[in-house]
Amino acid sequence: MKEFDSDLHYHSPYSVGVSKNMLIPIIAEQAELKGLNFLSSADCLNRHWISHLKENLVEEENGIFKAKNNEISFVLGTEVQCKNKVHHIIFLPDFNAIEEIRKKFRNYTNELDSIMGGRPRMKLNGEQISEIVFDAGGMIGPAHAFTPYFGVYAFFDSIRKAYGEQGKKISFLELGLSADSFLADKIKEDREFIFLSNSDSHSPWPFRLGREFNRIKLKDPSFKELQKALSEKEEKRIVLNVGLNPKEGKYHRTACQSCYTKYTLQEAEKLKWKCIECKKEIKRGVVERIEMLSDGKNEKPDFRPDYLHLLPLQEIIQSKLKIKLITSQKIQFLWKNFVEKFGSEINVLVDEPIEELMKVDAGIAKKIDCFRKGLVLFEEGGGGQYGKPIICENKKDFEKKKFELEQKEKKQFSAQQKKLFEF
Repeated sequence: MKEFDSDLHYHSPYSVGVSKNMLIPIIAEQAELKGLNFLSSADCLNRHWISHLKENLVEEENGIFKAKNNEISFVLGTEVQCKNKVHHIIFLPDFNAIEEIRKKFRNYTNELDSIMGGRPRMKLNGEQISEIVFDAGGMIGPAHAFTPYFGVYAFFDSIRKAYGEQGKKISFLELGLSADSFLADKIKEDREFIFLSNSDSHSPWPFRLGREFNRIKLKDPSFKELQKALSEKEEKRIVLNVGLNPKEGKYHRTACQSCYTKYTLQEAEKLKWKCIECKKEIKRGVVERIEMLSDGKNEKPDFRPDYLHLLPLQEIIQSKLKIKLITSQKIQFLWKNFVEKFGSEINVLVDEPIEELMKVDAGIAKKIDCFRKGLVLFEEGGGGQYGKPIICENKKDFEKKKFELEQKEKKQFSAQQKKLFEF
């Protein structure tokens, strides 16, 4: 078996807010630079995107597809929204299965072929959608399961119940950027599922594509092999989940959607979910939702792989150079130097010895070394605002900045408690 670094959820230009550069030749090119070699096709139910896929992918005998401009493998996949506002990721074996599903879905949505219908909204619930997908030989599971807008746990206390009679067939869930396996395994039910960590990217560039990915063991990159990896736990095909520290996620903590003031669950409930600072809506965070559903344990099942927290290389370079725009030419120049020297961003971040990285840029190499050693603090995200990573220079600097961050948070907490007491 070989190991494949896989990002199995992102979007095409036919979904809302997606870069016009999100095209297969560019995606394949950038995936290679990132170090990915197995991707989902994204948005495969939209006829405009289907035409693009057929023009730019070559089908192989094993039911998988290759990009015409390199050796990146693709599996057919998409995301849909059910009538309960839950998002689901779907994988399908071939274009025949796509057409079979399109015929059935057409009666329950007018968005399949709309210019922004890459992720169609369906007048079907999770049980009805999953039955159609399973009948076509596909796979389905909850997308970004914990997010407060469209995650399954935003609306249901149980994944099995969310899928009704089809619930027993659900074998995997997607964690999303605001959670990792350490958090998800606090929920008893989730210890039954295989976890996926995907980028849900709207851009092809490597600081977005593959910002979360899975290292999967496959005999060959095929739909059947992926099906085994996502259903047969005893084989332990998922050997590593990789992603952002969930503290960097936009919905990690309960916070105001406007001014991003953070709250405990009890405080938000006391305020009836209206921010004491600006009177806007408070959105429940992933951490608080998981605590609500937790059985008080954090047991790791035998089949669960390690979870590796990772930062995009461009963010690490940005941290060193203290440049505001991640797209600046200086950051891109240094990123290109590292990737050209070592083959891919994943190699730079995970595999190459620091001594070798020093030969390209000693300052950036030191930052990567500190990152690998866990000398990273976070101003936690919430309410729709990403968290901010702080990469420290050494252990002494880590302790100093940790103290400063704790003091800042205590000061904010005290001021907030005073207002809450007056409220």
